Amino acid sequence: MTSHILSWIIFTPLIGAFTILFVPKSSAPLIKWIALATTAVVLGLVCHALTLFQPGLSGFQMMERTSWIPQFNVQYLLGTDGISFPMVGLTAIISLLACLASGSIKERHKEYFFLYLLLETGMMASFLALDLFLFYVVWEVVLVPMYFLIGIWGGPRREYAAIKFFLFTLAGGLFMLLGILSVYFAATPHTFDITQLVGMPRSLIFQQVVFMAFFLGFAVKVPIFPFHTWLPDAHVEAPTPISVILAGILLKMGTYGFFRFSYPLFPEATHWFQPTMATLAIIGIVYGGFVALAQTDFKKMVAYSSVSHMGFVLLGLAALNANGFRGAMLQMFTHGTITGGLFLLVGVLYDRSHSRDMNGFGGLGAKMPGYAGILTFFALASLGLPALSGFVSEFLVLLGSYQYSKLATGLSTLGIILAAAYLLYMVQRVLLGKLNPKWASLTDIKFVEILTLAPLMVLIVVIGVYPSMILNYMIPTLDALLKTLKV
Repeated sequence: MTSHILSWIIFTPLIGAFTILFVPKSSAPLIKWIALATTAVVLGLVCHALTLFQPGLSGFQMMERTSWIPQFNVQYLLGTDGISFPMVGLTAIISLLACLASGSIKERHKEYFFLYLLLETGMMASFLALDLFLFYVVWEVVLVPMYFLIGIWGGPRREYAAIKFFLFTLAGGLFMLLGILSVYFAATPHTFDITQLVGMPRSLIFQQVVFMAFFLGFAVKVPIFPFHTWLPDAHVEAPTPISVILAGILLKMGTYGFFRFSYPLFPEATHWFQPTMATLAIIGIVYGGFVALAQTDFKKMVAYSSVSHMGFVLLGLAALNANGFRGAMLQMFTHGTITGGLFLLVGVLYDRSHSRDMNGFGGLGAKMPGYAGILTFFALASLGLPALSGFVSEFLVLLGSYQYSKLATGLSTLGIILAAAYLLYMVQRVLLGKLNPKWASLTDIKFVEILTLAPLMVLIVVIGVYPSMILNYMIPTLDALLKTLKV
């Protein structure tokens, strides 16, 4: 019997969004509570789905299938496995915490929370859709609320950042659409069903061309160098909760696309593209690290650190072995929790000082000891301190990449050194030294702000100490994917 739990996970935020439309705009506290309650219910539904999920199985679970557009064999097809379910869990957690952090939004609450919940629906659907047509629709749906959330509630250059984000991702999506249509018409019978498409014979040249079409769609989202230029602008101008969503979830949609679609559909092209993927990963890791080190804007530094850390996901994908895949999937999850926390901490400081210039701070460790302790924790997690989750994921990636290429592994370790440099340099400039008299009146982190960070800290420690807790859900599916790649 079908439980429809996945449909409830997807459409509950939409129900909350339309409920908000019937609330007067003057009732801002009620609107906030409806949004917060909705995201909490979604997290509850995901926890219920976790009890139904069987980690030992490699195939899709809790599937829902309904004919949608029968003339073109388009289906409403949902399902989850060890690749998508961790991302669904991450989306639920980050969405709830970022909603709690949305107290910093001071105007147009009705529109903001409507778009916020619409965004959560699109993100959940992107991780659960198994029909390529449905996937493309919900993939593009995500662009619309994100465009307005940056363009209306962002910083001084918000309109430029929003348009740049929209154009980059829309252009990448159009290439992916061409790839989807190519797969559909090449299939016999014509279908968008990923469960039927995997394993169908395709010529090498077809796989190579269509792999590149999908690659352009996913590369912009990750973002992979040189398609990354929209990311710093979007992060810097976006309000803090949206930066958290952007770093914590949206970037993962790109690497998830490789795991879910590109690799299983085009196994021969995957091997053909392996050296290029590894090269792009190394460039992203090293380039992102150097540029992050050069930043004086706190938020821009964290944004460029995302380019570097997501490079490790690509490196794990390029390894095409068990350790690489496990490290890449775990890095997707841990990056969402660690970088999401760093963006929340940037927001805490910006709300008080209205400045992100790290050179203008100094000495805040004595003035804001609670904030200093939490910021140091997240900085250490991001640079890969052992016993924290960032270390486990990057270590697995490097193990996998070493099996593929010792040179790639050696070059990539430079990214870890750079991460230690720019994160410790940030801690020095913001927390240590003499207090700038300009910030003598700053107050320490509040209880509500700690609430948005504490769950992430718990996850970082628990996964760092006991990574099998989450790896057990991923491994069967990842091992099955490796078999389809004939590795």
